[in-house]
Amino acid sequence: MSDALREQVASGLAALARRIEAAGGDPERVRVLAVTKGFGPEAVRAALGAGLPEVGENYAQELVEKRAALGDAPVRWHYLGAIQTNKVPLLGPVVDCWQSLSRPREAERIAAVAPGARVLVQVAFSTEAGRPGCEPAAVPGLVAEALALGLFVEGLMAVAPRPPEEARAAFALVRSLADRLSLPVRSMGMTEDLELAVAEGSTMVRVGRGLFGPRHSRRAWSPSRG
Repeated sequence: MSDALREQVASGLAALARRIEAAGGDPERVRVLAVTKGFGPEAVRAALGAGLPEVGENYAQELVEKRAALGDAPVRWHYLGAIQTNKVPLLGPVVDCWQSLSRPREAERIAAVAPGARVLVQVAFSTEAGRPGCEPAAVPGLVAEALALGLFVEGLMAVAPRPPEEARAAFALVRSLADRLSLPVRSMGMTEDLELAVAEGSTMVRVGRGLFGPRHSRRAWSPSRG
């Protein structure tokens, strides 16, 4: 791991703490999930070195490959991508938290492969085809189904709409749902909108660019590239 990357992550984390505090949050209580999609294992090592053991990945194969490259490093892996039921057996042994539970069949598959797994239900705010997420009105039912299957439902996750006024309303709805369902974790807010999320009660922000800089491609790293 280069000194430059180590310093970049440390600087980014300090900036995130200032932003969280300015938004009315407590940097000691709002968890930062380091999103390393498109970056190599060195980014994960830099996150660990900065005191960020929780790492998020969007692509199944990339998560599995990085975990293998890192060996026994004390990383807690969060899966953020759309859950494809045929990929659940691949991910089951290595994922510590599934952040994008959207449908009952996904819950059934996860429960079969990884009994008692930790999950967050993703709340949908987009009608875009293929976007993961559960409609807000259906969230209580999905939470109940997941619990009945023996999954540990920790909270809710959301990717908010881009217009700030819509994002704030979306985050407020997630907080309200989580409160109603007595779920402690609200994974909401990314590099560009974390202030809105923190102001509306986020307990976890998912940050990639704010720690590691811009991604140059969807898949900038592979084991063959190092």
